[in-house]
Amino acid sequence: MATLLEDFYRGKRVFVTGHTGFKGSWLCKMLANAGAIVTGYSLAPNTKPSLFEIAELEKDIHSVIGDIRDYAVLKKAFDKAQPEIVLHLAAQPIVRESYKDPAYTYETNVMGTVNILECVRNSNCVKSFLNVTTDKVYLNKEWEWGYRENEELDGYDPYSNSKSCSELVTHSYKRSFFTDKDGKAIIPISTARAGNVIGGGDFANDRIIPDSVRAAQKGEDILVRNPYSTRPYQHVLEPLYAYLMIAAKQYEDCKYADYYNVGPDDVDCFQTGALVELFVSKWGEGLKWTNKYDGGPHEANFLKLDCSKLKSTFGWTPRWNLGEAMDKIVEWSKCWLAGSDVRACMDKQIDEFLSGMK
Repeated sequence: MATLLEDFYRGKRVFVTGHTGFKGSWLCKMLANAGAIVTGYSLAPNTKPSLFEIAELEKDIHSVIGDIRDYAVLKKAFDKAQPEIVLHLAAQPIVRESYKDPAYTYETNVMGTVNILECVRNSNCVKSFLNVTTDKVYLNKEWEWGYRENEELDGYDPYSNSKSCSELVTHSYKRSFFTDKDGKAIIPISTARAGNVIGGGDFANDRIIPDSVRAAQKGEDILVRNPYSTRPYQHVLEPLYAYLMIAAKQYEDCKYADYYNVGPDDVDCFQTGALVELFVSKWGEGLKWTNKYDGGPHEANFLKLDCSKLKSTFGWTPRWNLGEAMDKIVEWSKCWLAGSDVRACMDKQIDEFLSGMK
């Protein structure tokens, strides 16, 4: 595993949708560092500032700015890239935004998935496809044990439900177009359902770590709107490595094509208030937080994943616990706020993460 990125991805043509987002930016940096030939397709970054721009990732990859809902533009970029591996991350990812504009959320998250799968279906170059969804695809029964991959898919809010639909679209395409009459994969297709990711360079609205960094930047108290919700938090490099591992393994052997949960160990399922308390302790400088529950739209209170399938199939284990993840977030954020070299900080953290892989 330690040399997966260098050994497998060097020289591979990889197509990443959603490459200008937080996760997409870190993913492109990992791939570029490994020597992959990366084409990204996404809308322009939707935050100011954005990690994609701060880290100057356009230096490392071929970036195409386009809407995943626009099949003609997407297919033109796809056909030019002739990818061997497709990693589909493009999405409208914010629960509260999905309440404000559900139609856009469904168009992006469902028809966007249809469009990228149509590109794969109408090509002869792809040897591995991975659709990245979310832990929120499951029908949430607020129980205390982790959801497994065979649990019912039925997200509650428009974002979560649209990702459930994206899963079902992928399952249908897999059966209908990418499996032969004997049940053997023609093109290996997987989905990865990840828990909440945190890391340096996330500038999204309505997310607890970006909100915390913004408060620290202004010297204000952090306002926490739902301190008692429990989530499986993990550093962004954890699921990204898992995505790259799944895509590589199924490229080499179709038997690995499947549906996988990607999340932290149970000890890193934290209440939001406890997560912010950890951030405050790592940041220092007299930072504090305040409970400002606002009774906003429905969100799950308790949600975690059972990741035993990923562990037993690949021997995968999480690398960084939540304390270590928070150290990396504070390191990156203070590097950025000081005007230092965030590209070098990303490279350092990626190298440190990979050095722990066995």
